[in-house]
Amino acid sequence: MSAEVAIQKFSFPFSCSARQDEASQTGPIQVKALELRGLPESPALSPPSAVAFVGILAGCAKPAGDGPKTPVDDVQAPQSAVLSRRNVFEKLAAEAEDQRPTAKRQLSSESASRSIDVVKKCNVRAEEPQRNLKTGAEVGPRCTATAAVGRRRRRKDLFANSDIFHRLDSHVIRAGAELKEKRVHDVAAIVQSIASIAKNELEKIRTIWVWLCHNIEYDIGGFLGRSEKLCSPEEVIASGRGVCCGYAGLCMEMCRLVGLQCQEVAGHSKGIGYRQGQSLRNVTSDHLWNAVLLGGQWFLMDACWGAGRVDMEHESFVKRFDDFYFLTDPEEFIESHFPDEARWQLLEAPVTLEEFEKRVFKTSAFFATGLRLIQPHHCHLVTGQSGRQSLSPRKYVNKVREKTPGNNVSSSNLFSSDEGEANISLGFSRPVTFTYEITPQQDFLHCGTPEQKESSHSSFGLLTVSQRSMNLQLLPPASGTYNLRLYARPESASTLLSWVCSFTVECREARATEEIPENPYLSWGLQPAAASLGVSGSNRGSEVAEVEEGRFKLTLSTSRSLMMLCELVHPDLETSIAKCCLVSQIQPEILTCHVLCPSRGFYRLSVFVRDFEKTDMKFQNVANFLLHCKGKVADRDELFPPNLSSTCGPGTRTSEAGLSKFSHTAALVSTPQGKCNITFHNQRDLELHTTLTRAGERKNAAFPLARHLFCTHTDSKVTVSVGLPHAGTYRLGLYARTAPGGEFNPMCDFVLRNSCEQAGLPFPCVYAAWKKGCVLFEPRVGLLDAASWVRFRVRIPGAQRVCVVGHGRTDLKLNKSRVWEAEVFSGEGVAELKLAANLGDSGEMAVLMTFNVKKPS
Repeated sequence: MSAEVAIQKFSFPFSCSARQDEASQTGPIQVKALELRGLPESPALSPPSAVAFVGILAGCAKPAGDGPKTPVDDVQAPQSAVLSRRNVFEKLAAEAEDQRPTAKRQLSSESASRSIDVVKKCNVRAEEPQRNLKTGAEVGPRCTATAAVGRRRRRKDLFANSDIFHRLDSHVIRAGAELKEKRVHDVAAIVQSIASIAKNELEKIRTIWVWLCHNIEYDIGGFLGRSEKLCSPEEVIASGRGVCCGYAGLCMEMCRLVGLQCQEVAGHSKGIGYRQGQSLRNVTSDHLWNAVLLGGQWFLMDACWGAGRVDMEHESFVKRFDDFYFLTDPEEFIESHFPDEARWQLLEAPVTLEEFEKRVFKTSAFFATGLRLIQPHHCHLVTGQSGRQSLSPRKYVNKVREKTPGNNVSSSNLFSSDEGEANISLGFSRPVTFTYEITPQQDFLHCGTPEQKESSHSSFGLLTVSQRSMNLQLLPPASGTYNLRLYARPESASTLLSWVCSFTVECREARATEEIPENPYLSWGLQPAAASLGVSGSNRGSEVAEVEEGRFKLTLSTSRSLMMLCELVHPDLETSIAKCCLVSQIQPEILTCHVLCPSRGFYRLSVFVRDFEKTDMKFQNVANFLLHCKGKVADRDELFPPNLSSTCGPGTRTSEAGLSKFSHTAALVSTPQGKCNITFHNQRDLELHTTLTRAGERKNAAFPLARHLFCTHTDSKVTVSVGLPHAGTYRLGLYARTAPGGEFNPMCDFVLRNSCEQAGLPFPCVYAAWKKGCVLFEPRVGLLDAASWVRFRVRIPGAQRVCVVGHGRTDLKLNKSRVWEAEVFSGEGVAELKLAANLGDSGEMAVLMTFNVKKPS
C-alpha cells in the first residue's frame, strides 16, 4: 500500500523532533531526527503513512536560530524538497512496518478517526512550542493529549461534579439489578443494556464504572488464597465477585464492546496487605487497574477501589461506592497507585518507586475534603529523648538518631525537623474539623482502627487548628512504634470524621513526662467554628500557654453579646476544687476568664458559649487551651470562693439592669488594707441586696460576715463599703429585684482578695427602716469602746426626731446641713446602742441600726 493511501486508513500516537537547517529560516526543511513509539494497536491496521509524517513534522519543525516559529501555512518549501521528504518518510514507514510491536487490543473506528484528527490539528498548530515532547524511548500514553490540546485536561474539565451523572447512574443501577435478577451473565448483553442511553464516550465509561462498582464485590476468599481467584469476565459476572484482575479485565472487555480504548495497568498499590513504608523494590506488583482513552487523552480509574473496602478484622467486603477513583487526576492517583511502567503515571515528571514508598498515604477523603500536606512529606516520623524530665511545650522531640537495627523501614523514610520536634501540618481552604488516633503499630495499613469516627480522646499530642491549617505535635506515651491516623470532615458536615491520611511514629526512647488532659473537643485553641459562634479573637494562640505564679488570664473578643461557661481539667484536680479555680467575667464585647493553678502540670481550659439572650440555646465548645504550670503554684487558701456566679464583675447583665459607672470594672478586687468602697449608679432605682461569703467561714466568729458590709444609696449612686475581718478571698454578691414583689436576681459577683492580717471591725447592724437617702457619717464602725464619748453624725431624710438609746436617751440635733449630730456617751455595762428615728406623724420611733459596745477589760 502506498504512503498516500495509508493516511486515509489509520494513524497512531507518536513523538517527533525535527529542525530546519541553520542556513535559512525559510529554506527546505532537513530531517535530523525522528523517533517514534506506538501504543498497542490493531494488527488489522496498515503501516504509518509518510504523508502523516510530513504533516506532523511541518507542525513541529523548529526554525533555525532563536526567532519565532513559522506557521505551517506560511512555509513555502520547494517541490523538490517535498518529494525528497516523501521518499525519506516512505522508507521510514517501511521500516516501521517491520519493527511494529504485536497488538493487544483492536482500536475502535472512533478512536482511529480521532487519532487522524490529532495529527491534522498538529499540522496547523506549528506556532505552539514542541520542546517538551520526549524522544521515542520516553514517550507515554499522554502524547496524544499533549499533541492535541497542549495542556492535559483534568477530571474537572470533563465534569464539574458527579451530580451530572445522576440520571445515568440511576439507570445503570436499576438495569444492573434487573439483569442480576434475570441471571444475565453475557458481557455484550449487559453492556448493551446499561450503555443504551449513553450519548458520548464519557457517559459510556461512566455506565461501565458504575455497573462494576455496584455489581461486583471483592473476592476475600480469593485474596486470602482460600479459593481460586476469578479473573475472566464470564466467571466474574457469574459469581458477582473478583479480585483486582477481575475488575480490570471485565472493564477492558466492556470498553471494547462500546468502542472505547482501554488498557490494564499493572503495578503496586497501598491497599490490603500493604505495610506503610515497606520497600517494594524487587517485589512483584500486586494490583491491576485501568486506563481509558477519552478525547485523545488517557485517564485512570480503579473500579476495585471504587466498589468498597475490605474489613480484614472480620474478613468481609464493605460495599461503599467511592467516586474518587473514577478518572482520577494522575497527581492524586500516584499517591496510592504505582504502575510498573512509568508512562502510565501520566505525569510530566514521573515519581520514582523510592519516593512512592516514602509518601504519606492519603485516602480519597483527603482530596474530597480539600486538604493539602504541608509537612512532613514522608510517612515515617521519629521522636526521641531530649534529656529533660518534663515536657517542653514546643520542643519535646529529640533530633533523629541512627536507624534502629532490625527496623523494616528504610532510613530514608524518616522525618524530623532540625529542632527534633515531630510535627504534622495540613492545610485547607474551607473550615475543617480534625481529630487523630495513635495506636501501637499493627502489621498492615488497612487494619485495626475504623475508617470513620466521631472523636478521639488521645492525650498523646497537641492538635491545633488555625484559620487555614492544622498542626499536630506528637508525644508517644512510651518507646515503640505507633500507627497514627488523622480524621477530618468539613466543619459544616454532621457526619462522622473520615480517615484522611496515615503515618508511622517511632519513639526510640520515651521520657518522663507530665500527663496531658484528654481533649474530647477535637482541637486546641479557638475552634474553627468560633467566628460563627460569636468569638472573633483571643489573647492566646493555640500553642501551650505557660502559667506564671500559678495564675492565668484569658480574654476573648466577641462580635455579639454572649454567655460563657468554663471548664478546667487537671489529672489530679477534683471537680469541686477545679470550680474554685475559675472566675468568668462577661462583658458586651469581651469575655474574660481568670484561672488559678494549684498543682504543677498540664491543664485543659475549655470555653463554651451561647447567645446571651437565647437562654434556650445549648452551650457549644468554642475554644480549648492547654496550660502548663511548672513553677510556683497557687496556694489552696488563695482559691476562689465556691458557688461563684457565672457572671463576675460588671458586664452585660448589670448593664441591661441599669447598673452602670462601676468604680471597679474588674471581677477581682484587691484590698491591701482590708477595706474598699465599690460605687456604681442605679439608674432604674432597683431594690438592691448584697451578701459576703468565703470558703470555710468561721462559725465561732464574733460577728457574721454580713456585719462587714454596709450599703449607702443616695439619689442614683450606690456605695457598698467592705471591711474584711481576716486575710483571704471573699465573694461579694450583688442582687437586684427587677420587678415589684419579685425575687432578687443575681447581678454579679466580686472576688475580694484581702492580704491584710489585721482584723477589720464590723459595721453597725442595719434594719429595714434604713432606706434610700440615709447616710451614716459617724461612727463608721459597729463596735464602740465602753465608757467613751462617741460623736454621731447621720442624715435621715424626712426624720422628725433622731436619738441614740443606751442606758438613757440622747437626742441628736439637726444642723444647717440637714445632718443630725450629737456627742453620745457609750456607758459601762451596756451591750449596744440603738439609733432610732421618728419617720412619720405617729410619734413612734423606728430602730435604724445598732452598735455593739465592747465589754470592759
